[in-house]
Amino acid sequence: MNDQRILEELLSLLEANGVKIREEPLGGSGGGLCMMKGENLFFKDTQAPASLMAVMCAKAIVKVVDIEQIYIRPEIREFIENYGDI
Repeated sequence: MNDQRILEELLSLLEANGVKIREEPLGGSGGGLCMMKGENLFFKDTQAPASLMAVMCAKAIVKVVDIEQIYIRPEIREFIENYGDI
């Protein structure tokens, strides 16, 4: 599975768990999870490589999703476990 596909799956997982996604040009190394007005928001840096944004997504997922309570494809679960600082 390539970096872009992993990123798409992770973004979908965030959205499915109530996180709003905003795509912004942030210079190539920005992005991440924040809370604004009581809502979780994930900024996806459109100038960053998919591999970096996938790692940022994995870190966000472990903060907002109980991954033990839902089904996640094995490749995606492994990525989250490896890069989400669990």
